[in-house]
Amino acid sequence: MSRRLEHLWGHRRFTVLATALAATVAALLPPAPAAAETTQQRGWTGTWATAQHAAYDPGTSEVTVRIPVRVSAGGSSVRIRLTNGFSTEPVTIGHATVGLRGGGSAVRKPQQLRFGGKSEVTIAAGEQAASDQVRLTVPARSDLVVSLYFPGRLTHVSQHWMGLQTVYWTPDGGGDHASDSDGDAFTQTDSTFPFLTGVDVRGGNAAGAVVALGDSITDGAASTSNANRRWPDYLAGRLSACSTTAGVLNEGISGNRITAGADGNPSALDRLERDVLSQPGARTVVLFEGVNDLSWGGATGDQVIDGMKEIVRRAHERGLRVIGATVVPYRGWGDWWTEAKEADRQKVNTFVRDGGVFDGYAEFDKAVRDPDDPTRYGAAFDSGDHLHPNDTGMKAFADAVDLAGLRVARDCPSARVRLTPYRPTLQADGDGTEITSTVTNTGPRAVTQVRSRLDLPDGWSAEPAGSTRTRFLAPGDSATVTWTVTPAADAVWGTHQLGVRTSFVQDGRRRHDSDSVDATVAPAPSEVRAPYLTTATTTEKAQYAQNGDQFAIWAGGQDLSGWKDEKAAVYLADAAPPSGTVTARVVGQTGSGPSAKAGIAVANDLTEPEAGGYAVLTMSAQYGLEFLTDSDGDGKLDTWAGGGSSYHPAWLKLVRDGTACTAYASSDGTAWQQVGTATVPSANGTGDAGLVASAVNLNYPGQITTALFDSFSTHD
Repeated sequence: MSRRLEHLWGHRRFTVLATALAATVAALLPPAPAAAETTQQRGWTGTWATAQHAAYDPGTSEVTVRIPVRVSAGGSSVRIRLTNGFSTEPVTIGHATVGLRGGGSAVRKPQQLRFGGKSEVTIAAGEQAASDQVRLTVPARSDLVVSLYFPGRLTHVSQHWMGLQTVYWTPDGGGDHASDSDGDAFTQTDSTFPFLTGVDVRGGNAAGAVVALGDSITDGAASTSNANRRWPDYLAGRLSACSTTAGVLNEGISGNRITAGADGNPSALDRLERDVLSQPGARTVVLFEGVNDLSWGGATGDQVIDGMKEIVRRAHERGLRVIGATVVPYRGWGDWWTEAKEADRQKVNTFVRDGGVFDGYAEFDKAVRDPDDPTRYGAAFDSGDHLHPNDTGMKAFADAVDLAGLRVARDCPSARVRLTPYRPTLQADGDGTEITSTVTNTGPRAVTQVRSRLDLPDGWSAEPAGSTRTRFLAPGDSATVTWTVTPAADAVWGTHQLGVRTSFVQDGRRRHDSDSVDATVAPAPSEVRAPYLTTATTTEKAQYAQNGDQFAIWAGGQDLSGWKDEKAAVYLADAAPPSGTVTARVVGQTGSGPSAKAGIAVANDLTEPEAGGYAVLTMSAQYGLEFLTDSDGDGKLDTWAGGGSSYHPAWLKLVRDGTACTAYASSDGTAWQQVGTATVPSANGTGDAGLVASAVNLNYPGQITTALFDSFSTHD
């Protein structure tokens, strides 16, 4: 990871506990497991893991947390591992359960967890605890949910902060809901993994575990949240198709380095015992670090190489294989790249490939670099910051790992299929879009009878250019099919998953592989139907579209606050009650500057804001939530509340009670936060309510914003 992400972490709303560095290092560097501990680990295979590395004070009491995790290998029994590694105080878990996820924060038949036969466990500062075995059939690549109840005051949370997964909490004082099947009590959310550091299984067909030791790229930075699209997730998917599978444990920490650590972010060497060597069933390590050392970390290529040698030496002493991953290009990422640092990167990569120390290597560099400029990411794999890959880049890393070289899985499919482009855009009511499937034989022998088909949403169509079958595919060869894909005429605007399935014959046996991409159906301007009306106060011509309950607005406008009121709106006349609620969801906003606004508005008359009662709640990229009101009835929005980070989709709600107006926002439509409250003296009787957008293009002349909405409603 970058210093940029470290900076973001440092300014999170949580306050990192001031833990003594010596105590932290001691907690991270336990002695080698004793014989009794080795016996305790026997038979278990890690199926999910994360590296705890910080703590914060949540300021809550009597709360329950519900943590969904995607396991890699399956089994017939399960246990969890908890850590209190970053604290000076003990923590008590009063009740814990585990069960298969039922969707959202719901759990199917949560099973009680015990620790040494007891339902409650207290974990001392710097210590860990493992639950007793629970009989539970856990399918490979399924979602488990771990629930932990904390009695009394929760003084701290030991965490892995970049979870990229919604984690659910009860509100302060919510009590024990660990055994709830439904998720109704869990009204607050976060995206960090608290206390949970591992999930293990036994009784499955895994022959061991692969540990991914890395930094923010391994941690999943820039991959799609709540979608399990980190490269170790894709690797787990590949391994799950083998006759004998393996667990995959993600031990990535943003900002991690080999040559040095920091408080709350120990170096790869310092955390090797905790995060790798002591993992249940660990057989192989994929070491993917070095870019932070070489870029902003100030290390030389020789120092990185020396650190890699030490990691390999210690892993070999414990009987683990080590696969080295080449360091990725990063030119264009901030101002960290120089010719001298590039020379060091090449030196490290030469060592990984040819140094004779690793048991094998994964060509991550080659997998994502631009062939025309190998110092940079290829555009198809770049998330946009020129260091972290998008989902396609994550797939490319997983594809670059030789499964046979891991020595933990047998009889794996050798042909892989991939769809491109990364995120295709299809126009509603437009011509078809070309999407290409590519099948590559990565095995040592030919495969035959290759067949591919697309999986599309209902009503969609796809026409291939040429045959979808290939009779023979030699080792290293690829076959492509380009499809023209057309969405259904009534396709919902937004994201739709498109999939491809490929079958082939390998060693006389038919095998399969699959891939998917997120395709976006974009709206095209159309009529807005009654009873909805439109109004605009911009010099640029506004356009609108409606698709059932969905609406789109293309708007210019210099601003929507203070001395400007330039916007476009879709609204309902006389729909805002004197005491009631207006709610909508902003699905997304693109195409303009950082201050462009999209949200909901109420007024006595939206076509004449000076008629009074004017209030607006929007989301903008630069300022997050913005609650704007007119304090004196002149039609100008002269009061402001809000702030924070931007997110989409964003549920927005204005609650009016006479002249009092209160704004709320939510990321899921369930857990609401109050943005602000204001008095709007000129509000009078029933008013208009609508959806509003402004490009705020004062400094971006002529630019247009595109805002998408759904779920617009008003009620008393």
